[in-house]
Amino acid sequence: MIIRYLKDNLLEKLNKGKAIVLIGPRQVGKTTLVNALLKDIPFLFLDGDDSIVAETLAKANTETLKSIIGDYKYVFIDEVQRIPNIGLKLKIIVDQIKDVQVIVSGSSAFDINNLTQEPLTGRKFEYHLYPISWNEFETNVGYIKAQQQLALRLLYGMYPDVINNFGNEYEILKNLVSSYLYKDVLSLAGIRKSDVLEKILQALAFQVGNEVSYNEIAQLVGVDKNTVNNYIDLLEKAFVVFRLNSYSKNLRNEIKANRKIYFYDNGVRNMLIGNFNTLEFRQDKGALWENFLVSERVKYLSYNNSLARPYFWRTTTQQEIDYIEINADAVSAFEFKWSPIKKTKLPKSFDEAYHPCFLVVNKDNFREFLK
Repeated sequence: MIIRYLKDNLLEKLNKGKAIVLIGPRQVGKTTLVNALLKDIPFLFLDGDDSIVAETLAKANTETLKSIIGDYKYVFIDEVQRIPNIGLKLKIIVDQIKDVQVIVSGSSAFDINNLTQEPLTGRKFEYHLYPISWNEFETNVGYIKAQQQLALRLLYGMYPDVINNFGNEYEILKNLVSSYLYKDVLSLAGIRKSDVLEKILQALAFQVGNEVSYNEIAQLVGVDKNTVNNYIDLLEKAFVVFRLNSYSKNLRNEIKANRKIYFYDNGVRNMLIGNFNTLEFRQDKGALWENFLVSERVKYLSYNNSLARPYFWRTTTQQEIDYIEINADAVSAFEFKWSPIKKTKLPKSFDEAYHPCFLVVNKDNFREFLK
């Protein structure tokens, strides 16, 4: 098992009088992580995907919950978003059954936040778990093996099952995309138009690294702009994609409202467009590299509780920077190039306005960007 960085954080939060909430997409290892966390401790496991479990917990009062938990001091509830009123039940456990540590996991930020936000205010520690990070991967397999697999990770991504089943990546990703994206996400939102979701996802996959126009996608798919926005919002809450907004502060010609959209995993993105050709035969090598680096940086910022805010930068005169971070008053700027090149300069207007730290991130030095 690849050791996850969150494990130590979660261990520190055990028995602090609060619920531990672990959210992230399906198949990233949430259940595996909790099992590893409690491997030497007897605990009660409740599966929210089980209809009887979900129905029983939804109707349970304080005495019923005490009976269900019994003598267990640790309770793990998986896929918690499937259980109606679970926030109130967790509040009862935290407030009334004080010697019990409850841990819950789920794969939809929308449902989990709706179910737990108000009842668990001040009563929870919340963490996000993503596909395996590069740092976790390299720590597990070593520097040389990780470096040998860099190109494969750009193609097939960082899901645990993908990494652990060399040679079967395509089948695993195909199943993941069909079962999770087209069934789970749709069912969570009560949406039946899978063809619309598929077209929007493919449009986003082809536009990785470029600014996304909801109007253009709406025209391409044949729906209105609000529908596109709603679907993308759903995909964000299901941890499939995330958006990067444009940064503007000082310059009059900075673009203020645009956004880029990235996938949390390269393998999912490549499955959506049906392309697993090796890097030497791809026209989108730069987009793959950019998506990999930005998604890895998002993991890094999350796991390190960073307050840095990520953006990209562009002006109406087509000057641009791939990625910037604002941390308090400090500005850092990054350009992404797969191959090392001799010179890449910051746009003069950006340099003079913000005085940033600057790094060109390539395959030789990308570890500086991820640590």
